[in-house]
Amino acid sequence: MSSVEGLPVAVIGAGPIGLAAAANLADRAVPFRAYEAGDTVGANIRDWSHVRIFTPWDQSVDPVSCRLLQASGWTLPAATALPTGGDLCERYLGPLAALPALERNIETDSRVVAITRRGIDKVASKDRADRPFSLRIVNRAGYERVVYARAVIDASGTWQNPNPLGGSGIEAAGEAAARLRLAYGMPDVLGKERVRYEGQRIAVVGAGYSAINVLLDLIQLGGPEPTWVVRGRNMARIYGGGDADELVARGALGQRLRRLVESGRIRLVAGFSTESIEQTGEGVVLSGDADGKFMSLPAVDRIIVATGQRPDLAMTRELRLELDPWLESARALGPMIDPNIHSCGTVDPHGHREISHPEPGFYTIGVKSYGRAPTFLLLTGYEQARSVVAALAGDLAAADRVHLVLPDTGVCVTDFEAPGCCVAAAATESCCGGPAPADSGTCCVADVVARNAGEQGCGCTVPP
Repeated sequence: MSSVEGLPVAVIGAGPIGLAAAANLADRAVPFRAYEAGDTVGANIRDWSHVRIFTPWDQSVDPVSCRLLQASGWTLPAATALPTGGDLCERYLGPLAALPALERNIETDSRVVAITRRGIDKVASKDRADRPFSLRIVNRAGYERVVYARAVIDASGTWQNPNPLGGSGIEAAGEAAARLRLAYGMPDVLGKERVRYEGQRIAVVGAGYSAINVLLDLIQLGGPEPTWVVRGRNMARIYGGGDADELVARGALGQRLRRLVESGRIRLVAGFSTESIEQTGEGVVLSGDADGKFMSLPAVDRIIVATGQRPDLAMTRELRLELDPWLESARALGPMIDPNIHSCGTVDPHGHREISHPEPGFYTIGVKSYGRAPTFLLLTGYEQARSVVAALAGDLAAADRVHLVLPDTGVCVTDFEAPGCCVAAAATESCCGGPAPADSGTCCVADVVARNAGEQGCGCTVPP
């Protein structure tokens, strides 16, 4: 008999995706233990509990979790309403974790710091799959213990590992020394951290939805105009698809920001890659590369670093992982989600096979499976969890029957850094005769002409 038989599946993380894995395991009567580093489930989401997400309730809950909750008398909030992070925790994750089948198997204040195979390192191959996983767990008091598992589902996320301020992927010179002037992620500038930001000169660094939310909050806060610093120059990528976005709230966010920039209420610094930060008598000064030239920005009082997150790979050092070489995602996902290629917000259906590794029985799911790619949605993680659990339960037919349809962003081009409004414009450095009328459903004037002539289009848009 294999030494792994009778051991539970270990789930790392008790956020939305980790709890979805736990719910699917419970539903299939597969023994499991879930380990959450925070003091409560959804601890990472509680860090941004003030933020309203752009995904409505009916796309923010896991189907199996929803079914288990409804059997206990729980009711899904209004399907089309947009929850905040706090809403997700209080109205969904909390009740889900309190279900008896989950509650007795979830341990909080239990940070997994290392995973290996019992008795061997990553070099050893003989009988590797027959040895249980060995997880070292530490609590906040420093107490260490080791637990064993037959399989591991890593849904630990990336929130606790923010990207640095430096535009080259490493900390900017002086970043550590200026830490008291910096905040990472999405601070609650309108709530509990209001006193820290009120009346201050603020720079926000980053081009994703975290940066957009922070900037919109700063405008509501009032005070000096915020400075927005981004590396890229093609703002169509950042502002998003507007009315063409299939998630209405997501499309609206970028358009609100665009109007604020164009009206002068936000100072945009595009094409700037931070190299250093210096504390001076005037404030903190960012310096770096701007189109090949060194420049320094005007001093500010505080900087919000909303540059995204990256996976923490330290705890899996002794496992045999296969990662995309630049995204650090599960390798098979790399070509599907690479932001250098597309930003449609969609990804091909994928399940246990695409998010497995050469290490038998180890799976990375949730935002961590995407590595540094920025387009992850909860729906993706829920389908990953369902497929992986089906595989672990021995139901390969269900595991391979993957169905995933994600809402399009309305922006889908192949080279965001090239000039122009679309793919054809990138090649010609023109704008294909100018932008198309807003209600035409086309990319540009050349596209309108081609379609009116009975042709498929001018080639500006990327085929589905």
